[in-house]
Amino acid sequence: MRVLVIEDDLEHADFIEKVLCEAGHDVETVEDGDSGLVRAREDSFDALVVDRMLPRKPGLQLVEEFRNGGGTTPALFLSALSDVNNRVEGLKVGADDYLAKPFAPEELVARVEALGRRQIQGEPPVTKLKVGELEMDLLARKVTRADQRIDLQPREFKLLEFLMRHAGQTVTRTMLLEKVWNYHFDPQTNVIDVHISRLRAKIDKEFDQQLLQTVRGAGYCLQA
Repeated sequence: MRVLVIEDDLEHADFIEKVLCEAGHDVETVEDGDSGLVRAREDSFDALVVDRMLPRKPGLQLVEEFRNGGGTTPALFLSALSDVNNRVEGLKVGADDYLAKPFAPEELVARVEALGRRQIQGEPPVTKLKVGELEMDLLARKVTRADQRIDLQPREFKLLEFLMRHAGQTVTRTMLLEKVWNYHFDPQTNVIDVHISRLRAKIDKEFDQQLLQTVRGAGYCLQA
């Protein structure tokens, strides 16, 4: 699942991100309500985890504006405000669930995954990705090309999944750092180059058609 966490307390945000990532989910974190609303609208997430007390736009207002604008992504409120009136208030503006702080990590994961199982507008969640003869089964964590099994390390799998979800588009190094490595700064290392090289060797080396292209000065593009 792709989860957007909107939380201004960096310690809490890091904890939530760690818990969800360890459960196998892809997590992006933003620190204020305005940025959270923008990201929720412009990208495709499976669930939103929203703190109520946010700078620049409170969580209640964020979710209400997201729903009023047609947003359907399931949303979970996290808040120290835990009495009945607070929970009802959160659900009335459009949240799907409400979890009081402090909470058990296992309960957070369970609630987020329950949101992810809800089918939006009757459409089943995407479980398989395909670019040409390259296929990825997200549930089985299996990658094949022309029916040949390709073994990937966890980070390579996450990198390829991001590239396949954006097939035909140029993805920048900044996008990869943020979405695959969860870095919100450039660590000035060659980590992307190393992983792209390893991934290219695994998915392209034995085949005539090269799927993973370097876009000079811009980034990378995966396309058939």
